[in-house]
Amino acid sequence: MSGAATLATAEDAEAGAPLPRRPGPRPRTSAHNPHSQLDQFPQRPLGRPLLERGASWAGVVLGPSRRAPPGTVGLHLRPGEGGGGADAFLLEREFAHVHPSADGSLHAILPQPLRDEAVAAGWAELHPMAGMPTVSPDTVMLYGPRDAAELAVVLRLVRASWRNARGGWS
Repeated sequence: MSGAATLATAEDAEAGAPLPRRPGPRPRTSAHNPHSQLDQFPQRPLGRPLLERGASWAGVVLGPSRRAPPGTVGLHLRPGEGGGGADAFLLEREFAHVHPSADGSLHAILPQPLRDEAVAAGWAELHPMAGMPTVSPDTVMLYGPRDAAELAVVLRLVRASWRNARGGWS
């Protein structure tokens, strides 16, 4: 089995396990658009490894976000991929995006009950516009990972967003 296949298998096996509690307090965030993380930045930005991993999943292409400031990189499903409904996407085929700032924070769609679990465990918060017209009620900010262990949890959540966009996350 290839390294990528082994990692994908491990990520899928973890999908049903309870989320660990995120250490420390939540970061401060803006209460308006653009919805941004304001503190708790990693020593080394981890957005690039997150994007590289996400780009390896079936049907995913990286491109400019359709729903975020310039420089934000979106994870999009290719046309014809997936079967998630409109609430499974930020806009069009984009299911998550990573902000260009050094914090590595991102927005993603997390279906219930995972959305509430991620918020309760300290990994996410609802987007201030979640549930408004044209904004999925499942839109969350995932806080930027500060180290490799946190990156693994955030990747697990983004992978759930990807599975949701493809038509089923459980």
